[in-house]
Amino acid sequence: MIQLKYYPNQLEFKHPFKIALNARTSTSVVFVELKAASFSGYGEASLPPYLKENQASVEQYCKKAAVLLENYEGEINLNELLNVLWNCMPENYAAKAALDMAAHDLVGKISGRNIREIYGIRGHTNFPTFFTIGITDNEKELHQKLDEAKEYSLLKLKLGSTNDRMLVSNVRSYTDKPIAVDVNQGWKTKEEALDMIQWLQTKNVLFVEQPMNKKMLDEHGWLKEKSPLPIIADESLQTFDDLDVVANCFDGINIKLMKCGGIREAFKIITKARNLKLKILIGCMSETSCANSAAAVLAGLADWVDLDGPLLIKEDFFWGLNFSRGKIYLNDEPGLGVERQKLL
Repeated sequence: MIQLKYYPNQLEFKHPFKIALNARTSTSVVFVELKAASFSGYGEASLPPYLKENQASVEQYCKKAAVLLENYEGEINLNELLNVLWNCMPENYAAKAALDMAAHDLVGKISGRNIREIYGIRGHTNFPTFFTIGITDNEKELHQKLDEAKEYSLLKLKLGSTNDRMLVSNVRSYTDKPIAVDVNQGWKTKEEALDMIQWLQTKNVLFVEQPMNKKMLDEHGWLKEKSPLPIIADESLQTFDDLDVVANCFDGINIKLMKCGGIREAFKIITKARNLKLKILIGCMSETSCANSAAAVLAGLADWVDLDGPLLIKEDFFWGLNFSRGKIYLNDEPGLGVERQKLL
């Protein structure tokens, strides 16, 4: 028998977080714990407003999964356990991601193996990560955020407002660090997007993420052909089934566990995306070190890593990732290498 517990909570941001779609001061989460014998595996569902899911839907999924897990007998097999959880309900990808993480963590701890070892990802233990800066027209607030990012060599700047050029120019007056820009569907036309990208090319920008609405695939394909910078899909790519649809419209993809349903699904996406010659960005929602540690398992397979979730929130509920000198340092502890800091 495997026991499932779940704990709704809120993650409070250090600063109000504004993107093209919305602004908020917190994000709802549900932490999960799978217990077998003396071992506990942890996972996390982060639920920003643009996802279909919420705490109530995650709890509904967990209640159904708990019944299936109580009847799980015999030695725990990772793929078998993941199949049970995946088939529990359709969709519910953030909930599935949380249980997927916890299953990996539990099996890794029982077997004494780190998840990177299970997936054969060797030799990758530290990575530079982007530090994300939300939309702001307050220069004092911007400089405060840039001061907090001082150790980090890569910045991600949220765009998609009427003040995009001013924001980029203000950042450039402060630092010449490489920037990735994330528009979160904020630009309305392909012509507007191309004009902005041609200007951004002169500002030491690495790539542009999700310039237009996720449904504007033809427009993104047109933009990809003309853009001097790589175009990366985020909202346009949710799950494995979306890969064939976006492959011809973008240069790369942003993989997030909450969108696709967990580590196993993300690994499948990466494997196929490489065959399609797509660039890989491993990203996150507003998350603690629990979910970010799960995503970091796959960081050694990516071109870029954007796992700064724990840096942007007031309280991290887990020990796991170590952030130092602008990089993420992974540990070799069994499972995901995470333990909770406090009672959930």
